[in-house]
Amino acid sequence: MENLLTNITSTPEPLLYLSTSAQVNCNDAKSRTVRMRALLLLHLPLWQVCNCLMLVVGVLLNSLALYVFCGASTPSSASVVYTINLAVADLLVALSLPARIALYHSGGRCEACSYVHTFSYFVNMYCSILFLTSICIDRYLAVVHASGTLHRCRTTGTAKCVSAVVWTTALGSGSLCVLLPALFYLTILEFLLPLLAVVGFTLRLACFLSTSHGLMPQQSRARRARAVRLLAAVLVIFTICFTPFHIRQVLAYLRFKALGERPGEGAGHVLAYHITVTLSSLNSCLDPVVYCFVTDSFKRVWRARRRGAREEGVEGSGRDEKRKLHGRQHVKREGFVVYH
Repeated sequence: MENLLTNITSTPEPLLYLSTSAQVNCNDAKSRTVRMRALLLLHLPLWQVCNCLMLVVGVLLNSLALYVFCGASTPSSASVVYTINLAVADLLVALSLPARIALYHSGGRCEACSYVHTFSYFVNMYCSILFLTSICIDRYLAVVHASGTLHRCRTTGTAKCVSAVVWTTALGSGSLCVLLPALFYLTILEFLLPLLAVVGFTLRLACFLSTSHGLMPQQSRARRARAVRLLAAVLVIFTICFTPFHIRQVLAYLRFKALGERPGEGAGHVLAYHITVTLSSLNSCLDPVVYCFVTDSFKRVWRARRRGAREEGVEGSGRDEKRKLHGRQHVKREGFVVYH
C-alpha cells in the first residue's frame, strides 16, 4: 500500500498527465507525495469500490436493455435506435472501468491502461452526451411538431445516420483528448452546446404543454407528460454526471493558461479529479432510468418480448403434444400398447 500511494501521488491524474509537455521535477513530486499521502490513504479504496460497483450495475442494466431492444426484429422508431446506441455506449463505459481499476492498482505506472482508459473514457462519455441530446430532440419533435414537416425526420433511417455521425465524432474526440486545449474546445462543442439544447428543448416543451393543456385528450396529455419527465431526467443526468467534470476541465485550462500551473497539482485538485471522473462514469448506471422507468418504449418492447416468449412456449408445448399423440397412434397400429 505504501508503494502504491507513493506511485499514485506522483502521477495524480492519469487523464491529464498527458495533457501538457511540462515536466515535474523530483522535488515537486516528493513534496506532493507527502501532502497527499494521507488523503489517498483514506479515499483510494473508496474509488476502487465505486468503480467495481459501477462496473457490475452498468453491465447488468445495459445488457438487459440491449437484450430487450435488440430482441425485436427491427427497431420500431427513431427513439429506439437512439436508445440502443446509448445502451451500447453506456455498456462500453462500464467495460472500460477495469482499465481504470488496473491503472489505480498499478499506481499510475501502467501506460497501456492509461491510454486505453483515457481513449475509451472520452469516446463513451461524449457518445452518451450526444445520444441523450438526440433522444431529447426526438421527443421534442414527436410532441411539438407531431403534425409538421419536421416530424418526417423522425425515421429509423435518419436515426441510424445521426448515430453514425455521433460515433464518428466521438472517436475523433477520443483521439484529441490527450491535449488540454482540445479538451477545452471539446467541452464547448460536445458538452455546453448539447446542454443548452437540452435546456432549451425542455423549456420549449414545457411551455407548449402548458399553453395547450386543455386542448388535448387525457391519453395524449399523459403521453406528453412522459416526454417532459424524459427531458427532465436527461437534464438531471447532465447536471449530476457531466457538469462537474467539465467545469473542472475549464478551470484547469484557465489556470494553466493564466498561471502556468500544471493540472492536478495539490491534494484538493486530486480529490476533485477523482470525484468528477467517478460522477461522469455514473451515467452508465443512471441512463437506464431514462429508458426503463421514464419512457414507455422499454416497457412496451419488454411486454412484447415476454408475450412472444409465452406464445412460442405454448406453440412448442402444442407441437410436443401432437408429436406424442402421433407416436401413440403409430404404436397402436403396430399392435403394441404403451402406457405413459
